Amino acid sequence: MYLPKHFAEPDLARLHDLIEGRVFGLLIVIRDGVPDMAHIPFVLDRGEGSQGTLRGHFARPNPIWRAFDGAAEARAIFSGPDTYISPDWYVSHHQVPTWNYIAVHAWGRPRVLEDAADVRRVLDDLSARNEARIPGKKPWTIDKLPAEVYDKMTKGIVAFAMPIDRIEGKWKLNQNRTEADRRGVIAQLEASDDPNARAIAAAMRAL
Repeated sequence: MYLPKHFAEPDLARLHDLIEGRVFGLLIVIRDGVPDMAHIPFVLDRGEGSQGTLRGHFARPNPIWRAFDGAAEARAIFSGPDTYISPDWYVSHHQVPTWNYIAVHAWGRPRVLEDAADVRRVLDDLSARNEARIPGKKPWTIDKLPAEVYDKMTKGIVAFAMPIDRIEGKWKLNQNRTEADRRGVIAQLEASDDPNARAIAAAMRAL
């Protein structure tokens, strides 16, 4: 992605935080010379590999996984909060509209997981991490499924792992504007009813 230096976020921990906070991403591969993509939930293992490893699974009839030979590159995209910015919110004159947003792109070479224990780990981690996000709920676990149901379900999916080779974060938050302009934008966003706008305001203040 186009990444001017003033919008680049170099902190790997912050990039990982964004991925874990917005686990539903977009995976893009080139298959038979044509881009193919899928929207799926991911689980991130921060400590595996130099920059972490992403895992997930697809329905077996989805042909995208056939490109996962461990050599072909793929890109996973995670979108954070985003919001419109009106030029009327700046102190400076003669400005134009823009959009503030946060995004992370991660590149790697996905491979299919063949071992049953590796597949189970993906499924356990996905359900555990997302069940934990529901306040006051006893987590659902795969152990609640009869063995024959679990076996039938896993035959219908393909799990994968993608060690991250390269990762970039873009925090486009008016870093190229004056402090007065930024304060004007933050004030307007904090007054908004839109949670995305308020999240961008908080990110701007954090800078």
